[in-house]
Amino acid sequence: MSLQTPSSTLNKKCKVLLLSALCTLAMLSPKESLAFQEDDAVVDYNQYSGEVKEESSNKPLVFATLTVEGTNITTITNTEGNFLLKVPKEYTDKNVVVSFLGYKTKKVPIANLEPEKNEISLEVSVTLLSEININAPKDALVLVKETLRNRNDNYFEDPTLMTAFYRETIKRRRRNVSLAEAVVNVYKTPYSSARDDVVELYKARKSTDYSRLDTVALKLQGGPYNTLYVDMMKYPEYIFSEEALSNYKFTFDRSTRTNDRLIYVIKFDQYEGIIEPLYHGELFIDVENKILTSATFSLNITDRKKAAQLFVRKKPARVDVWPTEVSYHVDYREKDGKWYYGYSSVFMEFKVDWEDKWFNSVYSMTAEMAITDWDKNLTGKIPRYRERIKKSIILSDEASGFSDPNFWGEYNIIEPEKSIESAIKKIQRQLRREERNSD
Repeated sequence: MSLQTPSSTLNKKCKVLLLSALCTLAMLSPKESLAFQEDDAVVDYNQYSGEVKEESSNKPLVFATLTVEGTNITTITNTEGNFLLKVPKEYTDKNVVVSFLGYKTKKVPIANLEPEKNEISLEVSVTLLSEININAPKDALVLVKETLRNRNDNYFEDPTLMTAFYRETIKRRRRNVSLAEAVVNVYKTPYSSARDDVVELYKARKSTDYSRLDTVALKLQGGPYNTLYVDMMKYPEYIFSEEALSNYKFTFDRSTRTNDRLIYVIKFDQYEGIIEPLYHGELFIDVENKILTSATFSLNITDRKKAAQLFVRKKPARVDVWPTEVSYHVDYREKDGKWYYGYSSVFMEFKVDWEDKWFNSVYSMTAEMAITDWDKNLTGKIPRYRERIKKSIILSDEASGFSDPNFWGEYNIIEPEKSIESAIKKIQRQLRREERNSD
């Protein structure tokens, strides 16, 4: 099935974001062989792993940020609160700054960390009711407009070269069936610039277990661009264009704190009567400086046929496919008074219903990208067109296989969840068996 373009002007503006996260369903191809790769780089860093959790309840804190103080080296915790941080040996006398929205920031000396099983607890930051009423804005929409209008002053104004870790997974119900990871270079243009960011692939690896995919193979098209376009401060036109803002109702919900900043939570949803599927979610705004620090939002799926037209590019004739959930998350980080894109994720769940089968299948796709280091791109140079990742990329077709643990060298990654970690170990065992059998 060819993708049909929505007719409204609003979704024509939104379609780049949506179409960058296409789901392609095609008939099963032969099982791909896994290539074994090695990295001979000299180890000149220390590696630390552990968990970040809430002090009072011991619950894991998901997407907490860990940054080596005075540097741009950073990572985040995974959905189980676990982290993996690689620190060059020259920085081991510094602190790790651990922060999470609504909690007090903590500094931990790197010298006090063990290689494994570190436990870092954060204390909830309490917001006094009296603080909320001081100079409080009266109109949520006005606050959102001011935040969008001030992006040129509050976010990076220089071309920036970012190193990022990108991961995408596909699951059939709860079982991993496809996993692809990459280290990429992101050539970020200033937030005041109309030029799009450029992505360059550095290293990638993947695995697909087609035996778990029934009779279809799901492939996610767009690769890192799926997550990059969730940066709504760089690409506000995909969600909150000037004309789109009037389609949403914005309301104050609550307040919280991060890094001693008062953060207002703004809820938004499309007005009733608007037919096109838009979004609902929460914006976390530094009310004093008019800065968006984080956002979580989802697509309103009220018409599954329209939603399918937005996402499904190709499928067998006897199959109905539609999304049941599409959600996004983006976090920003601050350095020297300026903010920048730090992490984003996309989650999509689809139902696949075969005409001649009693039961349907449920597949989910997750794509996430974390900026792990950055520096100013003083020359402003960007890769030539043929060296860039195309926006139509299917990363699982580009990557070549899983490797030994040293594959990523000194690059920081998002710690794998236990289910992914066990899948990787299974792949590595299989590779070793194949290697012995070939000998």
